[in-house]
Amino acid sequence: MITKHENLLMNQDCIDLAALLHSDIPLTREMGLDVLAWQDATLRLHLPLAPNVNHKSTMFGGSLYCGAVLAGWGWLHLRLREAGIEGGHIVIQEGQISYPLPVTGDAVAVCEAPDDKAWKRFLAAWNRYGRARLELRTYLVNQGSSEQAVTFTGQYVLHR
Repeated sequence: MITKHENLLMNQDCIDLAALLHSDIPLTREMGLDVLAWQDATLRLHLPLAPNVNHKSTMFGGSLYCGAVLAGWGWLHLRLREAGIEGGHIVIQEGQISYPLPVTGDAVAVCEAPDDKAWKRFLAAWNRYGRARLELRTYLVNQGSSEQAVTFTGQYVLHR
């Protein structure tokens, strides 16, 4: 369930990202993944429990992994768009995930901006070599909670 506050944060960037994910990664449609908010360099995605439920009535670990990866991918896509960088391809090179708590209902995947130095190094590498790597950290919470149920660190690569 999307809260009134989250609905207010929906903007054209969110609509465009959701359309891109659903067209280019059909699995996201089957997962029911939606883009909740892009605000203050933070991306929030929504994953409903029903299409992602496992035999224990909690969210399937593969769906959680997918949500974590896509939060980082989407964050980088939107941030590059804001920076006016087009024509690159974003891929996940490596990722590490931890599942400290079960997700027992709908989930929210969150990706916040890395520190400014990391972003500037990323842009400098892209401008100089046409290839750059950025580590992004994402987490998932049970909707309505602030306690991190899943943590993920991924290495994303942008190349021409």
